[in-house]
Amino acid sequence: MNTATRLSVKETLEQQTKSQGKNRKKMYGGLILLLLLVGIAAFYSLHKGAQKGPVFDSVAVSRGNLAITVTATGNLEATNQVDVGSELSGIVTTVLADYNDIVKQGQPLAYLDNTKYEAAVQKSKAEVASAKAAYQEAVATRDAAEKTFNRYTKTRKLTNNQMPSIEVLEQSEADYKKAVAAVASAEAAIMSAEASLKSDEADLAKTVVYSPTDGIVLDRDIDEGQTVAASLEAPVLFTVAEDLRKMELQVDIDEADVGQVAEGQKAVFTVDAYPDENFNATITQVRYGAETNDGVVTYTAVLEVQNPDLLLRPGMTATADITVKEVNDQLLLPNSALRFTPAMAVAPDAGGGDNRSFLAKLMPGPPPHENTKGQTLQAQLPADQAKIWVVDANGMPKDMLVKKISTDGIMTAVSSDTLKEGMHVITNELSEPK
Repeated sequence: MNTATRLSVKETLEQQTKSQGKNRKKMYGGLILLLLLVGIAAFYSLHKGAQKGPVFDSVAVSRGNLAITVTATGNLEATNQVDVGSELSGIVTTVLADYNDIVKQGQPLAYLDNTKYEAAVQKSKAEVASAKAAYQEAVATRDAAEKTFNRYTKTRKLTNNQMPSIEVLEQSEADYKKAVAAVASAEAAIMSAEASLKSDEADLAKTVVYSPTDGIVLDRDIDEGQTVAASLEAPVLFTVAEDLRKMELQVDIDEADVGQVAEGQKAVFTVDAYPDENFNATITQVRYGAETNDGVVTYTAVLEVQNPDLLLRPGMTATADITVKEVNDQLLLPNSALRFTPAMAVAPDAGGGDNRSFLAKLMPGPPPHENTKGQTLQAQLPADQAKIWVVDANGMPKDMLVKKISTDGIMTAVSSDTLKEGMHVITNELSEPK
């Protein structure tokens, strides 16, 4: 390697060394500047936090009424719904009623073929006539036998028991008694024939299907020409509901709520057909019989419903809110106010300070808030009491004890000697004191 080449390499190395030195100085300078900025930001943040007090969400205490409700679902039914069937078998010849028809009690709804039933009636009438004729014959035979017996008895007395013989007299007496029995048998035959006639006439009458009540036809299960087969039970031909202006709602009450539900309580319910409209109802019955579905035990409550505009229909699914208790003219608080406990009440030190290290304070995120301690403080109180917090004149939270009366799950009615209407109770803490 010549001298010029050695000098060139040396110069190149010296230049690289100088360049690396400059880069290190720039890097160290940037790092120092970054640390300085972080320190300034941390100091500013701590100083600002020290000056800033807690900020709370609060609501004004109101006075009013609170309704405690139990929610249940069920279906609307007609107050009296009758399945109209037929005891007879036969072919349907005429159908006089259809869906939604208004019918009156005793109005014909359908006719069955009555040919064989009319024939049975005619046959029974003939049997009655035959039985009556046999009765007349029996009466005549009895009267003749009676006269013969009386004449033989009188003759025997006049002839000093010589004539007729005792055998003839006894035979005439037996014939008379037989004739009396025949009359009685003929009378029974008439009664039997008349009973058969009455049964056949009843069957003939049943070939006409009548409406058993005033109402509306909800369902029709037959058509003309269809054969009705009545065997072990009467087939249902029509379903007739009484006046739908008065209906009933049957709802399932959970076993946990049934103790609060009683007859006479008011309810409001909705149906999917009219989601924006509320309907009123009154409980008329709470049944003792339980029903179990998938391990859930419920009890049926029956509610009376007025339906003057015929908006409601049988079978509609309804969701009812039953008012089981009403609290009037009491202080009302949101339930969130009863669950709230400020950070300073649960902080590790009395001053509510932040005991974290300097580096921990530089990390993002708020200081830890020990919510479980706040819950423990509330749990230590009696079941009917709660500690709430109001903002005092200095902007700091101040605790008060209240007595819980009742809750609807959102608001709670309370009583207190110190809490007044219009005071602001704290529901949430937006920032904690640093």
